[in-house]
Amino acid sequence: MDLAPSPSLIEERADAAELRASGLGRRIGGRWLYRELNAFFAPATVTAIVGPNGSGKTTLLRDLAGLRRPAEGSVTLGGASLADRRPAERARALAYLPQTTPLAYDLPAREVVMLGRSPFLPRFAAPSPGDHQHVADALRRVGLADAGERRVSSLSGGERQRVMLARLLATQAPLLLLDEPTASLDVGHALAFMDLCRELAAAGTTVIAALHDLDLARSSADAAIVLGSEGGAAIAGAAASLLTPSVLGPIFAVELREIDGHLVFERSLQPSATRTPSQPSEADRPVLRSGSRAGTPGRDPGRN
Repeated sequence: MDLAPSPSLIEERADAAELRASGLGRRIGGRWLYRELNAFFAPATVTAIVGPNGSGKTTLLRDLAGLRRPAEGSVTLGGASLADRRPAERARALAYLPQTTPLAYDLPAREVVMLGRSPFLPRFAAPSPGDHQHVADALRRVGLADAGERRVSSLSGGERQRVMLARLLATQAPLLLLDEPTASLDVGHALAFMDLCRELAAAGTTVIAALHDLDLARSSADAAIVLGSEGGAAIAGAAASLLTPSVLGPIFAVELREIDGHLVFERSLQPSATRTPSQPSEADRPVLRSGSRAGTPGRDPGRN
């Protein structure tokens, strides 16, 4: 995947706005997935949302994207309620990538990516040369520069996911919300895409991603939200403080060790164990804003 700078795709984000969740809560079937969640997602940060299956990662992303009103609390973007924004206005302010994106037609990859430019096109207007350039840049960024004319039905699952990632990038939205973006990617493309997320954040974009790969989350994120605690208590803070064996072990009901900078899952905890992690001290739980990232083996701790 080409990670060379792309000025037309990555630029200083004067349009960036601050996303804030205040007292956010969601209950499904009488069970709180999360409640009283307070988090501030500053521009130029990558935040990882982690937790076991069914803990509410997708639900939280949809609430943060303003796709529905929260059961409790509020989500604001630039100080205004996100749920009150018109769909077209919201589509220009943020881009959301679900786990799967059904397509009604077997379009060429280039046309699928062009859908990301829809919020910026005047009604009934054809895409401009600039729109086509954004699409070409986005396909190049995900390593599919030569696949624009291939129909999506001819692509592998991983290639289709990269087309959807390119559609997200083509929006040039200042806020990106991604639900398991690396799930269908091989390890090389997964690492390259998270490096691209870091590069986007360095230019001012706010990136929020639900991730299953905990090592990938640890090496890529500035901040984290951990779901799955008893009673829906969500933990938010610095990734270096939260993505640790003492916090994650009880959440995932496994015993964890850290070896050479990587998490090793050893065995399941006893069934009686409750999901109540050892929480970091207040000093280790900053607001989710940009700052230094903890270094990880094999990574330059000063890398943006």
